[in-house]
Amino acid sequence: MIICSVYLSLRKDEMYLYVDKRDQLNKVPEALMEMFGAAKHVMDIPLTADRKLARVDTEKVISEIQEKGFYLQMPPPKDDYMLDLHKDRPESGVR
Repeated sequence: MIICSVYLSLRKDEMYLYVDKRDQLNKVPEALMEMFGAAKHVMDIPLTADRKLARVDTEKVISEIQEKGFYLQMPPPKDDYMLDLHKDRPESGVR
């Protein structure tokens, strides 16, 4: 079991860093922290292999924290059809 701290990027929507609570962000490479931007602590959670996380594989998170010292959760891909809807929307004429 790992007690995991989760941080939200204030620069990139829906990007999270998972780290061992004992290490905090100390093992995250400087270049990644520059790209990640300011980090807001969201929560601390106990991680075990049988715990379910919403968008990531818990075993992969645990493995990467143990091997690299962190796990980076990227934002989900934007749906292409949503971009098409936005492009095809007529201008409202309001300025």
